[in-house]
Amino acid sequence: MLGLVCAPIFLFLMLPLVIVFPLSLSSAPYLQFPPPGFSLRWYENYFGDPVWIDATIRSLMIAATTTLGSLLVGMPLAFSLVRGRYRGRALLDRLAIAPMIVPAIIISVAVYGIFAKLRMIGAWYGIALAHTILALPFVVIVLGAGLRGLDESLEQAALGLGASRWQAVRRVTLPEIRPSIVTAAVLAFITSFDELVVAMFLAGSQMTLPKKMFDNIRMEIDPTIAAVSVLQILVITAGLLIAQRFGRGATALDVD
Repeated sequence: MLGLVCAPIFLFLMLPLVIVFPLSLSSAPYLQFPPPGFSLRWYENYFGDPVWIDATIRSLMIAATTTLGSLLVGMPLAFSLVRGRYRGRALLDRLAIAPMIVPAIIISVAVYGIFAKLRMIGAWYGIALAHTILALPFVVIVLGAGLRGLDESLEQAALGLGASRWQAVRRVTLPEIRPSIVTAAVLAFITSFDELVVAMFLAGSQMTLPKKMFDNIRMEIDPTIAAVSVLQILVITAGLLIAQRFGRGATALDVD
């Protein structure tokens, strides 16, 4: 019964993907479904347009920086929230996940006010910093779940055998929560790569890929936007496959 109920819902959610792929190969000069013919001209238009390529490279650079920054901040924060016993831990936990609850438009306005005073509007690293704030809750939640599911007796055994605290964390804890680390990194990357609202406030004249897609929809609707959407889907799918491939856990017996 569950399968019978979920199958139509899944097909309905996947229907836009079924439509966007043929649209990206359309020979028509505008969005038309079903396409009258098939052509690669819109992919050629994307790869031959330096504005699209610059926006893509900028988004990839911002997403990579966001991933690294959110892991560097989120990992010790997750350890602190799961293993720590101190006053204010519950409040810190709520603050860590607040960007997931507060609407993005409110965060964008607040960050814009701060970054305008710091003259960081239009700087790619400013967008990466704001995206790190948005991605941090995903990292903290996923890593926290991984740490809560970890058998702490493995660390205690390593400490009892003479390992230092850092060695126990590096050679036992981190390999054991590797699936959580990879999953958190992929979620942080996707959160940044697909984000529009903050980029519209902070990008200035600089284009990120979602902002360029939004401007393209407003000013000229041609199948190039469908081709870019397909490429975006492929990038996100590649990230999920990487998470599946390299996110498999390592057992303590595998760690030398």
